[in-house]
Amino acid sequence: MPAYTRLDVDERRRRLLELGADLFTRFAYDELSMSRIAKEAGISKALLYHYFPSKEAYFVATLEEKTAELAARTEPDESLPPLEQLSASLEAYLAWVEENAGSYEKMIRSSSVPEVRALLDRVRGETAQRIVDGIRGDKPATPVLRAAVGGWLWFMDGACLDWLEHRDMDRETVHGLLLATLVGAVLAAGEGL
Repeated sequence: MPAYTRLDVDERRRRLLELGADLFTRFAYDELSMSRIAKEAGISKALLYHYFPSKEAYFVATLEEKTAELAARTEPDESLPPLEQLSASLEAYLAWVEENAGSYEKMIRSSSVPEVRALLDRVRGETAQRIVDGIRGDKPATPVLRAAVGGWLWFMDGACLDWLEHRDMDRETVHGLLLATLVGAVLAAGEGL
């Protein structure tokens, strides 16, 4: 039997990204080397370098894959009123967090890593813009609304980490808490929903 399995390029990349999501959840970034990743993947180190020029590039690609999955799942349904859009997107977000608890915790707690911080900043910025667009339409956010939504996103991460750590609230309770605090922040910013 051949030592390695031949796969089409897209399938190999998909499998490597899937493996990366698992490895970077189970191990700290510094605990993994390209040799270890290649061994876990059942491929040569040279083949791994063909797909990803560095461990950093592999890590970032893995995070980007999860980020794209999350963005697709939380895309608001524009046929719904703004509050229902927020509620549905938040429910999808919490379902994703619950399904990917280890990856989510590792990502949020690794925010001191520059690549992770840049990714989180970008995702928070895009998410804040989606929320503001759902509230204000074509009108830009006021500074107060921008600060309220941005601050709420940080609060949301803290609440989700607490939920995952303690496991003493159900998802419905966390959803209610997060939606109510977002509505409160938006109302405090002088906006209506």
